[in-house]
Amino acid sequence: MIPNAIQSYLRRHRVPFERYAHARAVTAMELADALDVPGWRVAKSVIVMADRQPWIVVVPAMSAVDLRQVRHTLGVRTARLAAEAEFVDHFPDCETGAEPPFGELYGLPVAMDESLSVNERLLFRAGSHEEALEMRFQDFARLEWPLVASFTQPLAKEEEEAEQRPSYRAPLEDSSAPA
Repeated sequence: MIPNAIQSYLRRHRVPFERYAHARAVTAMELADALDVPGWRVAKSVIVMADRQPWIVVVPAMSAVDLRQVRHTLGVRTARLAAEAEFVDHFPDCETGAEPPFGELYGLPVAMDESLSVNERLLFRAGSHEEALEMRFQDFARLEWPLVASFTQPLAKEEEEAEQRPSYRAPLEDSSAPA
């Protein structure tokens, strides 16, 4: 279930969103499969340590974070994937591995791969491995003001050839907040 803090945060800022229940999915690509959407439609949050500062780096599910690009763009000496122990306390109401991209709520800066900005809507985890959240990209950008740049490594050939199905299940709930 999506934590109440996330739902309240979005409603307080009048951000409309939809919730989607799905079979348990641990990876972002499993989430895409569970909702029958292409991997480029799902945004995953990756926690990166840039020098000693944790960042939420949001990339498409079918992509990997390019740590060299993170280091270059953020102007830091080191960038690496964070160990679970380094970030789990930032997300006390979330399942580990289902961290949402809401840095403003959880006290972390957010960076987003530019490829996601072409999507009208973003679909992502919001604290749960069994429920996802969807919202307009423009609403996310207005809410979080992420640093937008290139943060992904080139896709593997099999990922480039992945089928892109444009459908998914009906929402569990529409927040009915004004657009």
